[in-house]
Amino acid sequence: MSDLEHAGEHGEALTSSQYIQHHLTNLTYGQFPDGHWGFAANGAEAKSFGFWAVNVDTMGWSLFLGLVFFLIFRSVAKKVTSDAPRGMQNAVESAIEFVEDNVKGMFPYKNKMIAPMALTIFVWVFFMNAMDLIAVDLLPEIAKWIGVQMGANPHEVFFKVVPSTDPNITLGMALCVFVLILWYSITQKGPLGFLKELTLHPFSSSNPIIQTLFIPINFVLEIPTLLAKPVSLGLRLFGNLYAGEIIFILIAIMYGAGLVLGTFAGAIQIVWALFHILIIFLQAMIFMVLTIVYMSLAYQNDEAH
Repeated sequence: MSDLEHAGEHGEALTSSQYIQHHLTNLTYGQFPDGHWGFAANGAEAKSFGFWAVNVDTMGWSLFLGLVFFLIFRSVAKKVTSDAPRGMQNAVESAIEFVEDNVKGMFPYKNKMIAPMALTIFVWVFFMNAMDLIAVDLLPEIAKWIGVQMGANPHEVFFKVVPSTDPNITLGMALCVFVLILWYSITQKGPLGFLKELTLHPFSSSNPIIQTLFIPINFVLEIPTLLAKPVSLGLRLFGNLYAGEIIFILIAIMYGAGLVLGTFAGAIQIVWALFHILIIFLQAMIFMVLTIVYMSLAYQNDEAH
């Protein structure tokens, strides 16, 4: 039974718009304006928490999936054999080879961190994206039931299960990559070399006077290009998965609109889920590939421009 059809003891059944809004709201914990700490009952309360609010569902699922990733790869590494790989070992080795091929093709420098980081990004993001394939109401309904047993209003129990539909996660990961870009840009090129990269391109001249005049223009052009890297990296992943989640929610609404639309929704859901598997993989791969490319650019010296 979906939220649309369920009328809890504390309130009426949700309308379509309320159902959508409910599924797009995080379980947020933070400090209320009066000083006490607790969970937000709606989006307005969550907004009032300010910067230090924590989306508990997003944080919990991302950490859980990171742990799953670690345990799977650790288990395979401990039991790896030289025979033809089967089952989980085959899947793990395929992922490692896929990432290794991309790193070798796009990062012609020596850095032992790049491949493990790319593998972590690819698998972790893939796992987070794959949560979108779980039935829209399954886990939120379980969370709601637990909340009701604890005396909560069922319509105030929020539970998002796809971490990559939360911009806090996607932009947070992108920011970590951006910090590494800045670090290696400065350590590999030197502070002066990094500054020259921001001020001597794209416009340059052999005349020192003209080149000096170009410096502020180049800086104004290069800074947005630099800052656009983490923004585009994070928002691309967020936007695609968020749109996919909305489509699943809209399909779920159709189940409560009668037998004909419900049957049609079932067919659409299967088709969309199959197509969404491709999106889940592609978005994880794109995040990984762009990270490798940006790290490679951080190593490029002035002559490569």
